[in-house]
Amino acid sequence: MCSVAIPGGRNLGIPREIAVPRIMSEAERIFGRHGFAGASMVEIARASQLPKANVHYYFGTKEALYRAVLENTLSGWLADARHWLSPHRTASEGLRGYIAAKLAFSRDHADASKLFAHEILRGGEHVHTYLTTTLRMHVDLIGETLAIWAGRGEIRAVDPPYFIFSLWAMTQFYADMNSQITAVLNGEVDFDRATGTILGLLLHGESPERLDATSK
Repeated sequence: MCSVAIPGGRNLGIPREIAVPRIMSEAERIFGRHGFAGASMVEIARASQLPKANVHYYFGTKEALYRAVLENTLSGWLADARHWLSPHRTASEGLRGYIAAKLAFSRDHADASKLFAHEILRGGEHVHTYLTTTLRMHVDLIGETLAIWAGRGEIRAVDPPYFIFSLWAMTQFYADMNSQITAVLNGEVDFDRATGTILGLLLHGESPERLDATSK
């Protein structure tokens, strides 16, 4: 394992495979708590216990580091989706696994989840291309899985994008509103109960068509 030298003779003094994850982890925490405008490369470097030059060497600018943290968060979510929301699984197994994974991410990476939510509330400028290309493609693929599950009778027929939006909303809530949740519960979240509740709503909740029919 060797350290990486900067052109011009200076040595970074720490292997890339150690430095980059350390920077990303601290940047996730600091951006998540202070936002893009409130964070600084100096603060991130100090928290990473690295010279500021190292952070600039690996990521160039604060904006590039910010975008890398956002895209890393999205990549983690999409990896869980690819793993669990697959026609090779049953709907119950796939949805339960994905919900549990999403809730675990919200618990273990609360700063990243909040950072993404704040970015979207500000218009999503830094991830717009990612959302309209990579994420849109993955939503289409998940929609195909939902259609297969519905064809096998494992779920009711759903409107795929809106089903997915509901799934995201119910799981993301546990990251964005953790203070509210713990205040109401007077304690920590029971993620097994949360998973079961969300799964039950998704699998057994009424379809819009049935609700329309019963309201007439």
